[in-house]
This record gives sequence, structure tokens and C-alpha cells, in this order.
Amino acid sequence: IPISISRGYGTVAEARTVLENELNGIRSAGTWKAERVITSKQGPQILVDGSRNRILNFCANNYLGLSSHPEVVQAGIDALKTHGAGLSSVRFICGTQDIHKNLEQQLAEFHQREDCILYASCFDANAGLFEVLLGPDDAVLSDELNHASIIDGIRLCRAKRLRYKHMDLSDLESKLKESQSSRMRLIVTDGVFSMDGDVAPLPGICDLAEQYGAMVFIDECHATGFLGPRGRGTDDLLGVMDRVHIVNSTLGKALGGAAGGYTVGPKPLIELLRQRSRPYLFSNSLPPPVVACATRAVELLLASSEIAQSMTAKTMRFRDKMMNAGFTIGGSAHPICPVMLGDARLASVMADDMLKLGVYVIGFSYPVVPKDKARIRVQISAAHTDEDIDDCVEAFIQTGRKHGVIE
Repeated sequence: IPISISRGYGTVAEARTVLENELNGIRSAGTWKAERVITSKQGPQILVDGSRNRILNFCANNYLGLSSHPEVVQAGIDALKTHGAGLSSVRFICGTQDIHKNLEQQLAEFHQREDCILYASCFDANAGLFEVLLGPDDAVLSDELNHASIIDGIRLCRAKRLRYKHMDLSDLESKLKESQSSRMRLIVTDGVFSMDGDVAPLPGICDLAEQYGAMVFIDECHATGFLGPRGRGTDDLLGVMDRVHIVNSTLGKALGGAAGGYTVGPKPLIELLRQRSRPYLFSNSLPPPVVACATRAVELLLASSEIAQSMTAKTMRFRDKMMNAGFTIGGSAHPICPVMLGDARLASVMADDMLKLGVYVIGFSYPVVPKDKARIRVQISAAHTDEDIDDCVEAFIQTGRKHGVIE
């Protein structure tokens, strides 16, 4: 064997050893993320490979139960027949259909913004925004617990980056003072923080933005469709829709649960994103069935807020019963209900025991959440019944007593 090839094989072997050691470290730390296999459609009850009976599902982002809503599903079937399986192209070449433009118009109307641009995911929407909007003369001020996609998107831009303490308005103001020489400043925050279910203090953020001449961006993935009196999101809930300038969100959670993301905001921004946003320019168009499913979901929400309004009572039912049982629940009044446990291995083992009792939940640990902040994140859906919620609480009580979490 020639020396160069021999060295090549050695390099591959060394790389394999490094990777296996890293994987063993994850397993030994109790932070290994196994993937359970679902053998049914998404919903409040699912079939899981290895389980004989239906399992109560309490960890999907299917907040409104629309991922298996018959009208949403039928819309996807119809679009598959009329518009095909996919476009085999990006938008500006030959990948824009009438249904894409219609969905963008409906989302702009839903959020009461001037225009909208679709992406393959909200991760892509976050990756495509900041590099286009901000340059080296600008500054971006980001909450320290923002979603990973926001962090990655900000890394791609050349603006000055300032991180402020989580939901800390005083620290945000100090960063605004520090960046006063910048041409443009953008305050960036999740509307709802996905791991804790806490809601950003948007009125205070908007006050500071107006005082210091900054713009406000929010990521609404865990708010669109069900927060606020009309389900428009965090800015609707807190009465600041006219004070938040840019909104990114997803079609992959409450709005049908398939895939896709988008940006809504001023028309000049959206037009510039169509010209320069790399995830938009170099990713295939959203498949027609996905577009049609999301469109029908938005139509249902534009027609009525009844589904969204049903969330509050169900969320508080779970939170109250769990806290009365002795559990610590993070966040407040949001269907993301983190059952705080601290220990990564405990969270994983308890989640496995919950599955044996017929409840599907997942333990979250580092690096998804900070070390020593492991939890089981429960998510309430409008499709859950009161009986489903009570059964989930009872399973937590049995498992919590078994592991000494509660008495």
C-alpha cells in the first residue's frame, strides 16, 4: 500500500476513534438522545413502535391539533393532485406557484404586516435575515437565551453583536447606550422561549427601542396561532403588534405541523430578502402539499379564534394539578410546561417510565438546555381532552414518587 493511502486509512481510523469517544461521553453523561419511532399520524394519541396500545402524546409542537385536522390533510391531498409533489427548483428560477404567493399574502394579513417571504424552515428564515439586513456599521442586541437558529443567523452577519441578560430590560438599556454610534440597531428576542415557556417583555422592549431609535425583531415559533386574543402571537397578546417591526415564524408547529418558515415585515425588507437571502435563493421551494396544508390552517385561524382560545383552560389545568402534586413547573400560562428535574439521567429515565405508563414525553438536557437544568418538557395541545391531561398528571405522580421527586 502506498504511504499516502496508508496515512489516509490511519487518519480515518483516528477520526473514528475520536467520534466514538465523543459518543461514549454523551452516553455516560446521560444526555444521549434516542429517537422513538411513531407508526401513526401525529396527534394527541399516537402509536409508538414497541408499544401495543395507543400512547398519549404530550411533547409535540402540534399546539392546535391541526397536523391531522381532516380539512388540513385534504388540502394537502388536493394540492398534490393539482400542483404536484415538488418544484425541483428554487423560487426565482421556476419554483414559484400561485399557491406560494397566496400563502405569503395570507400570512402577511394574519400578522398585519406589509409582506411575507417563505422559507424551507424558520431555521432558514433566521439564517437568511441578519446577514442581509445588518452590516458592519450596525449592531444587533440579542437575548442570551435566544434559539440556536437566531444565534447561528447572527453569527453570519458582520454587525456588532451585544448579548443582554435574559429578559433583563436594564441590561438591554445598557447595551443600547453602548451601541449608540451604530447606524442601525436591531433588538432580537424569542417571543416565547421554547425551553422554559416564558414570554418576552415586549412592551418594555418596544419602549426602549423607541427611546433609543432601534428596531425590534421577534421569533414567534412557539406563539403563532394560539397566543393572544386572536392567536396572532406574543405581540398580539401584549398589545404591541404595531411596535414590532419584523416577525419570523414557522409553519411546522401550530400552523399544520409540516415544515416551512417565513419572515413578515416591511415590504422593502422582504423584497431585499428575495434578492439576497441565501437560504431563499439556494433552497428548493416548499412542496405544494405543505403549502396547501399551511394555507388551510391559516384560513381556519383567520375565520375563528375558538381553537386558540381553548388552550388557556387546558394549560392551567395541567399546571395547577402538577404544582399541587409537588412538581416544579417552569414558565407561566404557556402550553410549554417544563417539569424541572435538574439531573439529566433522571429526566431520561423518568421519560422512559412515563412511556411504560402510556404517556409520551422526552427528557431535555445539555446542550439543549443549560447543565443542571434538565427537565421533561410537556406541551399541551388544543386536541387534548381533560381526561388526557388528568391521565398525564397521574402518570407523572406515579413516576415522580418512584424516583423520589415528590412525596
